[in-house]
Amino acid sequence: MIRVGIVGGTGYTGVELLRLLLPHPEVEVAVITSRGEAGQRVDGLFPSLRGHTDLKFSAVSGKDLQGLDVIFFATPHGVAMEMAPELLAAGVRLIDLSADFRLSDAALFAEWYHQEHSSPALLPQASYGLPELFRDEIRGSRLVANPGCYPTAVTLGFAPLLEAGLLEAGGLIADCKSGVSGAGRTARLGLILPESADSVTAYGVSGHRHRPEIEETLSRIAGADIQVQFTPHLMPMIRGIHATLYGRLHKPMSNEALQDLFAQRYAQEPFVDVLPFGEHPSTRTVRGANVCRIALHQPRPGQVVVLSAIDNLVKGAAGQAVQNLNVLFAWPENLGLAQIPLLP
Repeated sequence: MIRVGIVGGTGYTGVELLRLLLPHPEVEVAVITSRGEAGQRVDGLFPSLRGHTDLKFSAVSGKDLQGLDVIFFATPHGVAMEMAPELLAAGVRLIDLSADFRLSDAALFAEWYHQEHSSPALLPQASYGLPELFRDEIRGSRLVANPGCYPTAVTLGFAPLLEAGLLEAGGLIADCKSGVSGAGRTARLGLILPESADSVTAYGVSGHRHRPEIEETLSRIAGADIQVQFTPHLMPMIRGIHATLYGRLHKPMSNEALQDLFAQRYAQEPFVDVLPFGEHPSTRTVRGANVCRIALHQPRPGQVVVLSAIDNLVKGAAGQAVQNLNVLFAWPENLGLAQIPLLP
């Protein structure tokens, strides 16, 4: 059994990590940190965890964390990169759920996240934590950059077509919708119920920080420069991401061939569910589970539409982080992740 810590345990991602890790048979959660809530019982802030943990939040330093095997960073951008050098030097493995190590270019990070990267030398060491594509790199890694929620849904949807060289590089569109939990637990006017209910709002149309992450990953898959028009929308729901992905094929394929491509690509992936051709995955069918459901459409010959749905807090964040933990230690990848989606 390994001992793990969660740095930043009061946000939605932090408590979701704790929900998934507490029953994990190979894990002891030894530390969960919060400067603002230090000394308070975790189940006092999150009563859903009553009877499952006696942990208290603590305000610990990097040195206090050095005896752990793995640390999860569920923190705002900028925290993990400050603490990573000392922890890595002490032999701790890190899984970062922020954006600090997702982009390979420190200048690109500074451009989109409006802060200088304090540990650029570590960027080449970071593996991009999307196991379905980069499992071998993750397996030997000491620093895993957990992907963003939107990039997870978009990348899994486009990947089989790009790997096979079937998509025209220009004109890719990712039209995505997310629940309000994706914006975090901090109170903001636009996220309160009277402002977000009964309304759909696009944001970041001229440029969203997940776009360079999506384009870098897709370009890596394709072996060529890929640009995507990525448009996110805020939906009046708590959890979920739905991505509608548009592309043009170099030449038309039969519906059966498209379906077979995706079915074979993800046949051995426990957390990607390829639905029958022409179906419509919905966010409510993945709620609470570490799964991406995908369906294909070809409205006209050569025009392909991929629908991709995930829970932004699970496959889009905490669940994927636990999946990466399982890969790191060569455990069955679905260990601790067998939750059935919640309905209604």
